[in-house]
Amino acid sequence: MMPRGSELLLPVNPLFIWFSLTVALVLNILPWGRWAGLPDFVAVALVFWNVHQPRRVGVGVAFVLGLLIDVHQGALLGQHALAYTLLSFFAITVHRRLLWFTVPSQAVQIVPLFVAAHTVSLVVRMIAGAGFPGWTLVLAPLGESMLWPLASLLLLAPQRRAPDRDKNRPL
Repeated sequence: MMPRGSELLLPVNPLFIWFSLTVALVLNILPWGRWAGLPDFVAVALVFWNVHQPRRVGVGVAFVLGLLIDVHQGALLGQHALAYTLLSFFAITVHRRLLWFTVPSQAVQIVPLFVAAHTVSLVVRMIAGAGFPGWTLVLAPLGESMLWPLASLLLLAPQRRAPDRDKNRPL
């Protein structure tokens, strides 16, 4: 049984999944990735693929991407890995329920996931002795949830079925 209003999608190409995660990683590595309050593109891509393809992108991928972000930013090793792992686990936990909602409703429902991931990262950073990065950090989960409709549009585009012009085919 398919969720209401959903369309039949083609199978996702695994190379496209890895390409999109690589692009998200590159977007985080660019110089603006260190500014507090900007959305975390890797977190958005991880949650998207955890919701839509939980068997292909799991907690292990989240851990490795988190370690790569930690190494790049010079953060405490495991800070982002822990946050991404928890984010991935909870996204996989709610993926079946989340797919029943429209994309804007999904964006609202994933805000707590992003807030929890940023909170875990902040707590680990503060325990390690770093200073508080500022209140602009509160804007990051909101920005990430606002990126959700764009991510859904872009990352589902290759899977959308072209309009069927042959009247003899049932699908």
